[in-house]
Amino acid sequence: MKAIQLKSFDLIEENPLEYVDIEVPEPGEGEILVRVKICGVCHTDLHTVEGELPKAKLPVIPGHQIVGVVEKRGKGAERFQIGERVGAAWLYSACGKCVYCRRDKENLCKSAQFTGYDVDGGYAEYFVVPEKFAYSIPDVFEDEEASPLLCAGIIGFRALRLSEIKPHQRLALIGFGASAHVAIQVALHWGCEVYVYSRSKEHREHAENLGASWTGTADQDPPCKVDSVVNFTPAGETVLDGMRILDKGGTQACAGIYMTPIPEMDYNKYLYHERTLRSVANATRLDGEELLRTAAEIPIKTTTTPFPLKDANKALKMVKHSELDGAAVLRISE
Repeated sequence: MKAIQLKSFDLIEENPLEYVDIEVPEPGEGEILVRVKICGVCHTDLHTVEGELPKAKLPVIPGHQIVGVVEKRGKGAERFQIGERVGAAWLYSACGKCVYCRRDKENLCKSAQFTGYDVDGGYAEYFVVPEKFAYSIPDVFEDEEASPLLCAGIIGFRALRLSEIKPHQRLALIGFGASAHVAIQVALHWGCEVYVYSRSKEHREHAENLGASWTGTADQDPPCKVDSVVNFTPAGETVLDGMRILDKGGTQACAGIYMTPIPEMDYNKYLYHERTLRSVANATRLDGEELLRTAAEIPIKTTTTPFPLKDANKALKMVKHSELDGAAVLRISE
């Protein structure tokens, strides 16, 4: 099968991803073989490729926003039929037995494995996944529309929940890429007033077109304090921008898997009055199921830019430099 493989970490500008031909994997017990049709391109893939998440297995096939059809079933796999459309996300597996799994926090499982990081992912014609960790894709979405929901959508949805935003409250989104352009649609569906920060004029215009009440840059303040902030950027200094605009008792949730150091924070200026700063680590299957259900109800409209599989390096470069509205996706098979 044709696949994109990372053999050593390097800056994406050095084109470290290789277009290779390797054997089709075989599904084991409880697993399904998926013929991949679309795989989204995520900032997490970029952090993996550039070595900012250095524990990734090498070589590895990146990609974890996977939409395809079931090609083959392993022993005991009966949840999906051959030919049925399925999706796969960042969380590849969890033990189901540890203290975190028993508390419905499988995203924190010490034995968790992640797609395109611990195991080969979806930048390939075929991909194997435990059927318990695959998703049914709502019929309302085409393959390309569904792909960004499987990471950008899921992590954005969990970040909204952990920001403690309530219907009809005021929400700020810092950074406006693939995840934020889904999260804003959920927040507006809940009746929230949404303010968006982005250094990109094009991204601010995109946010306004989707319904943002106000957009601006980091040196500006919105019309009023906000109840919650979701920070989608990997830049630690933006955390202080989020805390600055947060009202008393508010929460900022940082949605990225990687972030540069956060500058020293003045306690009284930024954190006092029961403000909360928290991270978002991965997501659970329940987050994915609830996001897909909510997305179908709205229905969410995703913005995508397609690339052929062999152009994975180019797609990731454009993600790195914020040159896309919405999400990049790789078209792998028809």
